[in-house]
Amino acid sequence: MGNSRLKKMFAGAIGNVLEWYDFAVFGFLAPFMSSQFFPSSDATSGLIKTFGVFAAGYLARPIGGMFFGQIGDRLGRKRALQLSVAAMAIPTSLMTILPTHDEVGLLAPILLVLLRLAQGLSVGGEFIGSCTYLVEVAETDRRASSGSWTMFGAVAGILLGSATATLIHMLLTTEQITDWGWRLPFLGGLLIGIVGWRMRRGLEETSDFVAMQSSGKIESRPVIQAVKEMPLRVLQVAGISLSLGVGIYTLFVWMPTYLTHFVKPSIPHALLINSLTMLLMLILMPFFGRLADRIGYKSVLSFGSLALVLSAYPLFRWIDGGTMMATIVSMSAFAVFVGALQATLAVAMAELFPPRLRFSGMALGYNLTLAIFGGTAPLINTWLIAQTGDLTSPAWYIIVIAGVSLLFTLGIRTGAAESETST
Repeated sequence: MGNSRLKKMFAGAIGNVLEWYDFAVFGFLAPFMSSQFFPSSDATSGLIKTFGVFAAGYLARPIGGMFFGQIGDRLGRKRALQLSVAAMAIPTSLMTILPTHDEVGLLAPILLVLLRLAQGLSVGGEFIGSCTYLVEVAETDRRASSGSWTMFGAVAGILLGSATATLIHMLLTTEQITDWGWRLPFLGGLLIGIVGWRMRRGLEETSDFVAMQSSGKIESRPVIQAVKEMPLRVLQVAGISLSLGVGIYTLFVWMPTYLTHFVKPSIPHALLINSLTMLLMLILMPFFGRLADRIGYKSVLSFGSLALVLSAYPLFRWIDGGTMMATIVSMSAFAVFVGALQATLAVAMAELFPPRLRFSGMALGYNLTLAIFGGTAPLINTWLIAQTGDLTSPAWYIIVIAGVSLLFTLGIRTGAAESETST
């Protein structure tokens, strides 16, 4: 891989490191933050409220997607990426000085919600901007491999968040983390944001967008046009994103909470296990990306969803046994299946739309799914267990979601966007 191409890959993916680092840290530290913003004698109730705030950030993503869709399809992929990474760093950094309920009362959870909403607005364009950019700068026979760098950055962000949370657990006591230690990881978001901004200052615009400008095919209202011309493809993007949206946040963001607060006896070194299995997923993603370039992204994407349908319940049952070995093996299996989804989603979404509507169409469908299903997954899973008392209830949720996603994936007509562009 040449230096120029490698620079584009890193610059395109760096914003996803920040995005998923922030949300991962919030998910990992939610049990400690809940008492600071939602004092309650019932720990589960406070945890549900904290995960509700986590979900609130995702509710703002569709609005952010529409905003950045306008920028990406009208002013350029490069402009959208530069703006989104700068906008993400600000609310992440402000988490470090956020007052608690004991200090300002009801204002504390209100400010927390506002910061998560601001974060959601900015990331509404980051992931899709990265997908669009990396797919468009790639050679035709390497689009899946190039697009997989988007999720490579995302998994790296979650892994970095998991490793940071693990380090905090090792260095501080439970009382110290609850009182002030939970703030420290958010300071890392500022550093990632600065690095991302500097890397993206020198980006070149994609040839697809330059060609659109030269031919005068820039849409004045791409978001509205995408809904009018291709509503079914927007829905299809939402559908194929389901498995990843619910899978990643259930199995790798919420899972440490599940292993330590619900499984009895609790699993020791849950965050370390989480970090190591995500590292496995990170290693496998380039392989799945290259495989998708050879046999087709539809096959690899279908494999990931089908595997989750078939394995979720037995693996959750095994984890519920409370042994470390069962947890390690089960989490490793989940890493393989979700890794297949991670590596192929970017190219699958991008190839559903012609360049003039690509950013907007992808942003609408993907962010809709993440808002309704992805960001709410920790909240829903915690609520399901609280209501049913069944530790395997999250598995059934995954099975239903992955089954629906599989049906949407099988309905993809590959090459449709290229044929429309050529005509």
